[in-house]
Amino acid sequence: MENPVIIFGAGYLGRIAKEILESNGNVVYGFLDDDKKVHGQEVDDATVLGSMDDGGFLQLIGKKCEACVAVDENRLKKNLVTLLNEQRHVQPVNAVHKGAYLSPKAVLGHGNLIDCSVQAGAGVVIGNHTVIHAGVIIGVGSQIRDYVQIGAGSIINPGVVVEEGAFIGTGVTIVAGITIGKNARIGAGSVVIAPVADGETVFGNPAQKVKA
Repeated sequence: MENPVIIFGAGYLGRIAKEILESNGNVVYGFLDDDKKVHGQEVDDATVLGSMDDGGFLQLIGKKCEACVAVDENRLKKNLVTLLNEQRHVQPVNAVHKGAYLSPKAVLGHGNLIDCSVQAGAGVVIGNHTVIHAGVIIGVGSQIRDYVQIGAGSIINPGVVVEEGAFIGTGVTIVAGITIGKNARIGAGSVVIAPVADGETVFGNPAQKVKA
């Protein structure tokens, strides 16, 4: 990308995004964050310029700057994506670490954050606005829907479908061919050997439903 990038979110995801973007030769203009306590401060040598709805900086996006959305909470992320789509008529950029490997036969949407050592095989489809942390392996033909987050070191075996908004913790293994439902949550270190229903939380080896 030719234009500098403004990162929405100055927390840990924002710092990851900054490192990825700069490792790819992109210039980070600064951060926007709604925590007023950090306004004017520097995070990894980039300034927190103001709030995420600051009209002055938003007007730069699509003209002089690109936008990278690096926030953890999906409701906020969806609001920011809607803001950028409707007011600025742009999609957030992808931040894909140069140390990640995505097969030439994989498909990648918009606004994804993909950290170092991620591997995605042939036929993998990664939707929009996902967060895939370091060392994740995604097997051939798996589908990762929009707004999914996958923790570091997780293994998604071939043919898995992870539906929109699902959260997969650190070090999870999902066996081949099963579906993880919309907004489901998989606890760290779990081994998932059966489908997980929409909105369900599972944990353990083998993963079992966590009672509310």
